[in-house]
Amino acid sequence: MNNRRAALWMIGAIFSFTSMAIAGRAISGQLDTFEIMFYRSIMGFLIVLGVAKSVGTLGEIDLKYFRLHLLRNIFHFIGQNLWFFALPLIPLAQLFALEFTSPIWVLLLGPLILGESLTLRKLAIAALGFIGVLIVAQPEIGAVNIGILAAGSAAIGFAGAAILTRKLTEQNSLTKILFFLTGLQILFGLLCAGYDGDIALPQLATVPWLIVIGATGLAAHFCMTKSLSLAPASLVMPVDFARLPLIAVIGVVFYEESLDLYLVLGAVLILVANYLNLKRQA
Repeated sequence: MNNRRAALWMIGAIFSFTSMAIAGRAISGQLDTFEIMFYRSIMGFLIVLGVAKSVGTLGEIDLKYFRLHLLRNIFHFIGQNLWFFALPLIPLAQLFALEFTSPIWVLLLGPLILGESLTLRKLAIAALGFIGVLIVAQPEIGAVNIGILAAGSAAIGFAGAAILTRKLTEQNSLTKILFFLTGLQILFGLLCAGYDGDIALPQLATVPWLIVIGATGLAAHFCMTKSLSLAPASLVMPVDFARLPLIAVIGVVFYEESLDLYLVLGAVLILVANYLNLKRQA
């Protein structure tokens, strides 16, 4: 029963991540990434405060482990900004495929941050994943695709955030983690968007998309956390792999994006590497 409920929560996360990508693509030409993060975080912060007040968990928020929250959110802010930057530059399927390398970076960075061992099996899994990345990216000698570089770097930011979130969940409630996630990124967004003294106000038509981005960003984190609390990662995370073919279909149908054999082959290798990593953890 728990496994079924966990799968349903993960489907909610898939829907949330996909909706955020569509909304982000819709406003990418009207606001820069820092402005998107600033307004998204305001929306998310208001939602967190409202829900926490209604369920009586505001008292869980304190300044213990603040430095860890700060470092975690620096990683997440960098990763999310790079993700939004890459969003209009490369096909959605390519963006999501590169985002799926984040667990492979967790595997490699874990020994540096968490003191985990780095075995030959881990290195082999990482090598398989990065072969998939090269196939997806299709790099040309002497040419630089800034969108692919941004998407690949975003995965590293998400990996750092995931590792530090793992440490935070040992001593912090979900309310506290989401409070600092949104609150600190309001500050980061304000500083980065306003460094030139010019923060664009959202147009009336943009506001609904910002609400969607703020709500779905929070919902994705919440759904994934609930799913992992009900069943092991090795059971529920493969459900998340459905996000890649789903966004590929959306890209082809609604954005006239191409879906070539190299992208499919590389994405399959990345997902296989992730699956082997999950089996190793199990």
